[in-house]
Amino acid sequence: MTLIDGKQTAAVIKAEIAERVKQIVARGGRQPHLAAVLVGHDGGSETYVKNKVLACEACGFRSTLLRYEADVTETELLDCVARLNADADVDGFIVQLPLPRHIDEQKIIEAIDYRKDVDGFHPINVGRMAIGLPCFISATPLGIMTLLKRYGIETSGRKCVVLGRSNIVGKPMAQLMSSKQWGDATVTICHSHSRTLKDECRQADIIIAAIGQPEFVTADMVKPGAVIIDVGTTRVPDATRKSGYRLTGDVKFDEVAPLCSYITPVPGGVGPMTICSLMNNTLEAALRRS
Repeated sequence: MTLIDGKQTAAVIKAEIAERVKQIVARGGRQPHLAAVLVGHDGGSETYVKNKVLACEACGFRSTLLRYEADVTETELLDCVARLNADADVDGFIVQLPLPRHIDEQKIIEAIDYRKDVDGFHPINVGRMAIGLPCFISATPLGIMTLLKRYGIETSGRKCVVLGRSNIVGKPMAQLMSSKQWGDATVTICHSHSRTLKDECRQADIIIAAIGQPEFVTADMVKPGAVIIDVGTTRVPDATRKSGYRLTGDVKFDEVAPLCSYITPVPGGVGPMTICSLMNNTLEAALRRS
């Protein structure tokens, strides 16, 4: 069994990006600039945004953090998006999800200029990805594809099961894995209502677990030699930890790992690659505008 080290892979890629930025600046170009909008004080969102700011520093980017309290109105947030769309100094920006319930997330996403949508959530980017046109690809699926490539894991012709059908991970992941130019795999999407879910998983060469249920994937769902990509990051109470919780994936790691050829840990697997992919998208946004 080989442990897929997303943290180390992301560090290598960020160093590669930093070198490219150094060369761009040396030629008289400008630093890429990523802005992030954070609403409220959700613990997970705070951590993600902090890590994104640190990643910008590591890559040689400029970064701007715009904070709003949880009672911000939808109109105020839309005004913020409009300002960032119009700001020629900002190459790309994200609005950290989830947003408070009184705000329509989809309305906010659709208000973002798709050319600055480095999260890859705008319908134009989603549609372009679906038909194989240049676009910004959702950061988590892009990070997973990058890991598979960097570890030399064969996907063409393989049977892949994607657990979960979210717009952010499950759907774009399935499209990338089935796309001839990316995964070229035979893909099945399973979810909580799939009647043959375990049978499908047992036949899979690659399982990408993004169902959001801690330790959902167990040993009896995995065939020997399978590749397991665990996207889950659920905070589970743990009195032995200083934080009072531990991050748990969608895969029962200790039970499943001995069966696998490759597996991602949680934390340290897909998570760092998501942020790394956001950096790649930001660099691409800056290059398109230069």
